[in-house]
Amino acid sequence: MTKSIEIIPAGRLPRLDDRPLEKRIGLVILATDHTTEADFRRMVASDRIGVYVSRIHYANPVTAENLLKMQPSLTQGAGLILPGETLDAVMYSCTAASVVIGDRKIEEAIHAAKPGVSVVTPTAAAVEALKALGARRISVLTPYTIETSRPMADYFTRLGFAIDRFTCLGLSDDREMARIAPDEIAAFARQALAPQSDALFISCTAVRAAQVAARIEAETGKPVVTSNLATAWVCLRLCGDDQPRPELGQLMTRPYGEG
Repeated sequence: MTKSIEIIPAGRLPRLDDRPLEKRIGLVILATDHTTEADFRRMVASDRIGVYVSRIHYANPVTAENLLKMQPSLTQGAGLILPGETLDAVMYSCTAASVVIGDRKIEEAIHAAKPGVSVVTPTAAAVEALKALGARRISVLTPYTIETSRPMADYFTRLGFAIDRFTCLGLSDDREMARIAPDEIAAFARQALAPQSDALFISCTAVRAAQVAARIEAETGKPVVTSNLATAWVCLRLCGDDQPRPELGQLMTRPYGEG
């Protein structure tokens, strides 16, 4: 006969911290995304900053029509991140869709679920990053087709940037974009950077460009901004983390909001 084990109540409830971690970043990412979580785990997450992810439906190929189809899912996606609790920022991780949907509409959709939260998009973050680096003349490298790239060129031009050279790789599947080898990213970056540009912007949260941003800077002598590097930089600064991290690139040595 098995002896019954006595289970003893502790006699009091445990004391609870206000939060398990001091700061909380929410990511709304594509169901097909291979890269954003890994980049934020490497660049943002810490014992102080938690990164919490919600995925929304997305179907390739990367076209304006398919990008727009994500807009109705943004509110639900944001709402599923720690429901009923406040976040320090919510980042929507799609650069091309941020251009097509619009930064303001993305902010409104996320605020419907998380009122008052700081909303970060790769496009708006890239603009702030380029300003922080003092860049007005830029070169741009995207993995997209010409049709998907053109609205992005218009976006930066409309905001006052002079584009010296705009290069696209012609891919239409974000899963293939994630598989571009880092050495290839660096090689195409060197070709894409016009000598007269102040900086290079490498678009797409699927592309593993943040891994090689500092390397490209060392090889070209010019600052490099990538989608995930820019959003990570903004999210860190919104959490009060101003620690310079030059090993990640020049951007990670700059303050936010002073450009």
